[in-house]
Amino acid sequence: MDRVIIRAMLASDYDKVYALWQTISGFGLRSIDDSREGVEKFIKRNPTTSVVAVCGDEIVGSVLCGHDGRTGYFYHVCVKKEMRRKGIGKEMVVRAMRQLSEEGINKVSLLAFRDNKGGNAFWHQVGWKEREDINFYDFVLNAENITAFNSGEE
Repeated sequence: MDRVIIRAMLASDYDKVYALWQTISGFGLRSIDDSREGVEKFIKRNPTTSVVAVCGDEIVGSVLCGHDGRTGYFYHVCVKKEMRRKGIGKEMVVRAMRQLSEEGINKVSLLAFRDNKGGNAFWHQVGWKEREDINFYDFVLNAENITAFNSGEE
């Protein structure tokens, strides 16, 4: 097996990253935000914080990460099923958190769907605390931005 390299995500990684996202059971992908244009806009706004894990010429992991100047946010954190339990997810998260810290960000948050058992187990395992003291609200500004969930068992 080739060595895994963690590096900044580039707009040119989109096709491989999106293909990976489509293999992740329970992943919710938005029709606009997760389109090529949506991800390119996100990376342009956050050029150093999103990362990918590359093995050979394949992208085997990703973290879409950005911040609003105050709090960092993780989206679409994943590792290819066959590559899990090798420290890749943790290494990507640490790299993204280091980048956030270098940009003066002191806190990072994420959302994990309740049904995402693997993702929730990962976050608990690496020391993240589930918040039960807040409510999270959404207001949809564009009804065309539909979330579709990947099916399948992991």
